[in-house]
Order: sequence, then C-alpha cells, then structure tokens
Amino acid sequence: MKNEITLQTRREFLRRTVLGSSLAWTVPAFLANTFTALDSAAADSATQIVTGKDATILVVLQMAGGNDGINTVVPYANDFYHKARPTIGLSGEKVLKLNGEVGLHSAMKGFKELYDGGQLSVIQGVGYPNPNRSHFRSTEIWQTASDSQRVEKYGWVGRYFDSACAGADPTVGVTIGSQLPQSFFAAKPKGIVFNNPQNYRFMANGQETEDSYKKLNDQEMMTEHPDENSGGSIGMLPAGMPMTGGKAVDFISRTAMDAQHSSDEVRAIAAKIQNQAVYPGSQLGNGLKLVAKLIGGGLPTRIYYVSQGGYDTHTNQLGSQQRLLGDLSESVKAFTDDLKAQGNMGRVLVMTFSEFGRRVAENANGGTDHGAAAPMFIIGNKVKAGLLGRYPSLAPGDLFQGDVKYNVDFRSVYAGVLENWLKTKSEPVLGKQFTPLPVV
Repeated sequence: MKNEITLQTRREFLRRTVLGSSLAWTVPAFLANTFTALDSAAADSATQIVTGKDATILVVLQMAGGNDGINTVVPYANDFYHKARPTIGLSGEKVLKLNGEVGLHSAMKGFKELYDGGQLSVIQGVGYPNPNRSHFRSTEIWQTASDSQRVEKYGWVGRYFDSACAGADPTVGVTIGSQLPQSFFAAKPKGIVFNNPQNYRFMANGQETEDSYKKLNDQEMMTEHPDENSGGSIGMLPAGMPMTGGKAVDFISRTAMDAQHSSDEVRAIAAKIQNQAVYPGSQLGNGLKLVAKLIGGGLPTRIYYVSQGGYDTHTNQLGSQQRLLGDLSESVKAFTDDLKAQGNMGRVLVMTFSEFGRRVAENANGGTDHGAAAPMFIIGNKVKAGLLGRYPSLAPGDLFQGDVKYNVDFRSVYAGVLENWLKTKSEPVLGKQFTPLPVV
C-alpha cells in the first residue's frame, strides 16, 4: 500500500549511493565516520512513512482575542441568557437554529450548511481547570496544552513533531503568518512560516539562510506577560500574537539544503495550482486560499496553522462579531468547497480554538469581558457531526465569577484529534492521558 512505502529522501539517496557503493573502501577514515553518522541519521529519518501527500492533514485555526462563544452558539431559548444580555442578546429570529435550544450566529451561514451536510461538529463548553483570563497566558496554555499552573517550554504541535515526525521535511508544519506560533515550538524544531510564498526564499549559505528567515520574522518575541489574569482589554488583538520563546531559525539554518528545496517547492506549488472556490479577500480567506493550494499541490505537510484576529470585543460587539464570524464562516466554507473540488476533502480536518470565551453578562459598553469556556468547531467529511458535550449552565448560581464552567477539557479534543485523526498516541504529546473525545 502507498502508506507502507518508505519515503525516499536525499539522505536515503546518499546512503544508497555512497555508503552502499562497492567503492566505499576508498573513502578516508574520517569521511567514512562522517558518512556512517549520516547513514544512521538517514535510517532514523526513514521512520516517517506518511506525510501530508498521502495521509490525513490537520488545519488549526486560531480565533485570536477571546471569541464570545455565547453569541456564537446561541442559547436563544434560555431566559438566563436574555436577562444577562438585554442589549446584545440574540433572539430566535436572529440565529440559525440547530435545535429547539441553540443556534449559530446569523452570520455563520456557511457553517450551517456544513452542519446540515454532516461536516461540522460543535463542541460545547470547552475549557480547562482554573481558567486564566490573560490573553497571553491563556493562549500559552492552549498552545502548549499545559495545566494552568504550569509553564511548558514546547508546544503541543511541536511535541507531536518530536514524537511522530522524525526525519520529516521542514514543511511537515506550515504556519501562514509572520510569526511561528508557540504550539510549534519543539525540542527538534520543525515547521516553516511565511505570509507570501514568493518571499519564502533561502540562500545556499547557512548564514544567509538564517538572515533571510529572520527578515520574515522581524517582530521581536515577547518575554513578558502583561495583563496577567486581570481580564482587562489589550485592544482588538490581531491574529498571530507573539509568543514567549525564541525565533525558530535553528532548524532552518542547520538544514539549508532542505530549506532551499522546500522554498522552491512552496513557490512552485503556489504559482501552479489554481483555486477552485471564491474566497473572501480577508487575511483569513487569503490564508486558507494558500493552504488549499499547498494541499492541492501535494506539499508533504501534516499540520497547517492559520489565524484570524480581532475577537477582543469589549465594546460594540454586535457589529464586530457579525463581521468576524461572517468572515470565518465564508472563508472555511470556501476552503471546504476548494478541497472537495480537488478530491482532498476526505483527508483534511479543520479545528478552531480561541484562548477563552466571554462573561455571561454584557458590559456597559455593548460588549463582553474576558471569560472562560467556549465552543470549538471541527470540520471535515469524517467528523462526528452535530452537537458534542453539554451547553454550560447560565444560571447565576452555577457561574464562577460571572463565567460559565467548562464541560470538556480542550486536551480531550486534542487527544481525539491526535489518536483518531493523526493516528499517534496522545499521551507522549500531551504529557498525560486524557480521554480522547470522539471527534471523528
């Protein structure tokens, strides 16, 4: 079978031609030792027998800023909801009903089509114990899959790369943006990041390679955590917030030849493949449009990462969220239409997340403040479609400091994706065993 065929790499070619040659006895001892070490590394690299060319693909979509999940999956029939939100609450006539109790925001027509077509799973009440209301710290928790009281150095995607993707090309992970997300941080860094594939170029010289990569990532990483659990606003957060850590240049500078090959491949695919759906002209729409091209062109990527910003809606939420959710819904629907036209829809899973939800009660400025649990969305042909989990209680006596309580730990969602979609054990990635949510 195709998945059982070990992928041939440049190192494997070296091993077969130089090391396996009958002339190997003529190689001086110090070179022989070097080639032996390369042979060992090449043998290790051959353990990854599937890539995004021939296996499942995950697209992680970040909704940065803390999306108000209560006005996204709306409990329109709940009296507590309308009492807590006399101004921004949405009536049954203003939602896309999923059943007699909840519905999607009216801007999410594309998501409703996916839901009706059995391609959308709505996971209700997702969060984690002892939630943090800081944008930076809560995003870090989601990116690293850590407990709220523990700081992790590496991201959950990076640990997946370390655990399951030894020997993979740099393009095993691709971020569309200007900053590598903390979720990609790994002991053995993998993954590339770019906005425009035409600017994704690397020179043959290692130092020039590093300098070129730095120019794509010239925003300094943040080393402080302002806004620690205060719940205060830091403005309309953009997508791709900077994360604590360092620039991911080490891996690229160590593997300049691989990086050059990858950059050529990315640019060739982007120039050659034509999209077969109409996308919004937004940052998210353009990001997913590019991901669809790379998937259609056979880039060997297992995980793509895209983001959409602006969800920190402390003021005038109705108009802002209408625009953002409309963009989200239209962009994802165009992406799925594109993949369907390619014949790749069955291989791709999209997973959304936001660092937290919002408080139940509206504030005095027609918005909502930082909260806790919120819904996640999983999109794909093979998802367990419908509503998963319980909608959190909005009764005042059931709230904690004005927040709904979570019903599903987000790491159970990650575990379900890792084990049932990416086909790898979740415990080495997440640090402990979580019951996998049956998302597929």
